[in-house]
Amino acid sequence: MRIGRLSHAVFAATLIAIGIMGLVKGDFDATWPPVAKGVPAREVLAYLCSFVYLLCGLGLLWQRTAAVASRVLLAYVLAWLLFVRVPQVFLLRPTLLAFWGFGETAVIVAGAWVLYVCFAGDQDRQRLGFATGDNGLRIARALYGVALIPFGLAHFVYLKQTTVLIPGWLPGPTAWAYLTGGAFVVAGLAILAGVYARLAAALSTLQLFLFLLLVWVPRLAAGSLSAFQQGEVVVGVVLTAIAWVVADSYRGILGPGPGKHRSGTAS
Repeated sequence: MRIGRLSHAVFAATLIAIGIMGLVKGDFDATWPPVAKGVPAREVLAYLCSFVYLLCGLGLLWQRTAAVASRVLLAYVLAWLLFVRVPQVFLLRPTLLAFWGFGETAVIVAGAWVLYVCFAGDQDRQRLGFATGDNGLRIARALYGVALIPFGLAHFVYLKQTTVLIPGWLPGPTAWAYLTGGAFVVAGLAILAGVYARLAAALSTLQLFLFLLLVWVPRLAAGSLSAFQQGEVVVGVVLTAIAWVVADSYRGILGPGPGKHRSGTAS
């Protein structure tokens, strides 16, 4: 077994874990858009989603299968983004919650795209040059930057729900809600503008990790999580793992595959 970097391994392990959980429950995990109970073959689709996550996660852990796994994962989550999340934002119900859901899926697409760029072979680079190399990295990072903005805005719009989550030992929960929300928005804009983008990606990863560590881990340990909150823990783990992958791409650790210049190490 060969892996490129710890962030890559954590992302793969996360996919494997949520794939297994989905197969055990026979339902969609919290990272997927809500699928109505009346949708035909809903249970089959739920198993399929979980199975794809599981196989892609396993495939990413081996060098021989990493290119195929990253390609399949990218195509799969990109289809969810374009055919489910985009219509929700621009056609059905253009609310902040819809934008938040779009951002959640966009982050997954960004992580899959970074790994696809990393493992793309010569055939991929010849046929799909627009999606590989430095251009592919720019697209993936832009998706990640766009996703951070609704994450931050949600802290302002849903201020009460955010302050409730701030640990009680931290003074000024309202200030922390504004600070973390503003940090997400600024980081997203910085990544989109290419200004201190590497720093913004690293700090946004750290913020996601700290939110997971300080907010959800204590509640998980206390066993006081509702079913919805358990789903939020899953989402938090996935977003943190992917943010780490995107941040590593700026360090030249995860970048274009052999024969391509590994850019993005500058700010």
